Amino acid sequence: MTQPAPSAQHNGPDKGTLTGPSDTPPSKPGGGMPALGLRLDVRILSLLGVLAALIVVGGITEPDAFLDTGNLQLILTQASVIGVVTVGMTFVIISGGIDLSVGAMVALASVWATTLATQEYGFAGIAFTAVIVGLAAGLVNGVLIAYGGMVPFIATLAMLASARGLALQITDGKTQIVTVDSVLDLGLPDSYILGIPPLVMMFAVVTVVGWLILNRTTFGRRTVAVGGNAEAARLAGIDVRRQRLYLYLLSGLCCGIAAFMLIVLAGSGQNTNGNLYELDAIAAAIIGGTLLSGGRGTIVGSVLGVLIFTTITNIFALNNLQSDVQQIAKGAIIVAAVLVQRRTMRGRET
Repeated sequence: MTQPAPSAQHNGPDKGTLTGPSDTPPSKPGGGMPALGLRLDVRILSLLGVLAALIVVGGITEPDAFLDTGNLQLILTQASVIGVVTVGMTFVIISGGIDLSVGAMVALASVWATTLATQEYGFAGIAFTAVIVGLAAGLVNGVLIAYGGMVPFIATLAMLASARGLALQITDGKTQIVTVDSVLDLGLPDSYILGIPPLVMMFAVVTVVGWLILNRTTFGRRTVAVGGNAEAARLAGIDVRRQRLYLYLLSGLCCGIAAFMLIVLAGSGQNTNGNLYELDAIAAAIIGGTLLSGGRGTIVGSVLGVLIFTTITNIFALNNLQSDVQQIAKGAIIVAAVLVQRRTMRGRET
């Protein structure tokens, strides 16, 4: 009997099957569209539909303000920072892990990169420091989880507390103003290229690179395999511990990049930066179709999730609605997304 080609993702109860990225599902024997591929397409189309509906709502409720070019640029810019964090979070969750420390790592990287000593080295010093601090924090998480045997929830929770405390100690509770003009200029309209802010371009580059890594590289296939069944991945020759270490390094790298973007956007470093980013990133990944149990997820879905949440926030702000109503709306969206996931998984098992 001819051995079937490797599946694009884990499918069915056989946990020993190694899988690849979920964006390329297997074909049916008859050549028709695979059921799971159809679900994925429907999910992405549904997210696009929700985003389009929000744009219509914003255009109806506040047509002059919402559809203004400056406001649309603002939405994309605000989505860019948390979007970069979400790309890293998506990889971690697909592998079956979780990272509760992303917001704290953004805060730590942003304040470390904006100290007076760092600013003396100019643009390169700030950017380099933000990325290195993010990588260092991600390395600590990865070592504790992959080689220390700690549960990701506990290890990253400890990093959350430690990074926040260190950020507070560095700043002494004060805002660190950036005085490097070359950094601040990136946030000015004069730096826009064809009307697109540089931060949005950075987000687009990170998204494209993340998509390529997940869907077109061995690293991406190993990530999905580890999340689908870590023991089967180990038996297939994958170094699961090293893979997990790399994934938390990737998450830290994304946090470092996001910290630099936040410095450009705010023009300062604060110990409160990145507050609740971990919840927003996890929520965006979930509504984008990433399973909390691991083994499946898409970068495109996560990015759409970020855009949906950012657009909701903007619409609420323009309509002067209270933040508590906004949080309730976000919570309802998360619950609905999880219920859809559970229903989809039941359908696959039957």
